[in-house]
Amino acid sequence: MTRKTFWITLIVGGVLLVPPPVMAHHAVQGQFDFQKPLELSGVLTKMEWINPHAQMHLEVTNKNGTKTNWSFETINPTKLREKGLGRASKGGFEVGKTYVANGYAARNGGPYAFLKSIRMPDGRTITLWFGDPNGN
Repeated sequence: MTRKTFWITLIVGGVLLVPPPVMAHHAVQGQFDFQKPLELSGVLTKMEWINPHAQMHLEVTNKNGTKTNWSFETINPTKLREKGLGRASKGGFEVGKTYVANGYAARNGGPYAFLKSIRMPDGRTITLWFGDPNGN
């Protein structure tokens, strides 16, 4: 084997060993229990416009008067804006206002859920996710 052939073989072999980037997306069924729908009313404390899923945070008052901070995974920020749910100045989310969230509880039992629809302070209900949780 010549020196040139050796180096070409080494470089090509090295490139083939490097894994390609993975463009996977998690299934919502793995994280959320679609047999546990929930509806919670709470005050918006924070809205995170992050990819791949925006996060909405509500402070929910429990029946016993204590408060729990819930985090809701939503669709991506671009899709939220397409549905008219941008910043407060554009008719969207406003910190300090009360929202009613409908979604599915996290499998781990924590205060985390997947947001299916949201009732806005002005009474509009906007469905964010029409997907089939069973993958059908």
